[in-house]
Amino acid sequence: MSKGIFLSAQWRKLALANYEIDKEILLKYLPPFTELDDWNGRFYVSLVGFMFMDTKLRGFGIPFHVNFEEVNLRFYVKFKEGTIWKRGVVFIKEIVPKPAITFVANTVYKEKYQTLPMKHTWQHTEEALSVAYYWKLRNWNKFAVIASSVCKDMGVGSEEEFITEHFWGYTKLAPNLTSEYQVEHPRWQTYQVREYDIDVDFEANYGEDFAMLNHQTLSSVMLAEGSAINVLKGSKIRF
Repeated sequence: MSKGIFLSAQWRKLALANYEIDKEILLKYLPPFTELDDWNGRFYVSLVGFMFMDTKLRGFGIPFHVNFEEVNLRFYVKFKEGTIWKRGVVFIKEIVPKPAITFVANTVYKEKYQTLPMKHTWQHTEEALSVAYYWKLRNWNKFAVIASSVCKDMGVGSEEEFITEHFWGYTKLAPNLTSEYQVEHPRWQTYQVREYDIDVDFEANYGEDFAMLNHQTLSSVMLAEGSAINVLKGSKIRF
């Protein structure tokens, strides 16, 4: 286990819906000193729903904030430190059902959390795995998948690998200041998705820039089992 762990948890049953997007839309959200990351020349935003479980802040569980849902919209970036490229994500918004998490994340870390009513369902049988995440903004939004019941290793160089193996988070703090933090987790296994149901008002949830996702065809849908994770203490990038 690494030193400097800020938060530890289990991230489980991660449903990921990936949309190809015009890179020009993402540029105004790009933190200073980072660049957009692409997979074979394609730029993605991903809708991600999952469960936080066994959550601990600096090693301690917080009552009523141990297990909860999260849904976020994110895109992919990279930052060059010396000769090393760090591959990370930037969040457009992160939705959780716990107001204390939103308050701390937004006031202390300048993230973009929102508190909304949320719920989820999991059903695992020998034949299939069904996972669904719901959140209420005006009306209930839904992101559900039905997948095979057995997970498998990801292919090297695959789209699944690109989407799931960005291990850094970047947040714009000011025109010349970016926060950076690392997320540790092992390589995830994924389930083969058979069906999906996405009923989301992207414009209401994420703004006019993402309204086109209401009508856009998905590039791919994935379901990862997830694992234990560590979020390490962050730092600031300035030049």
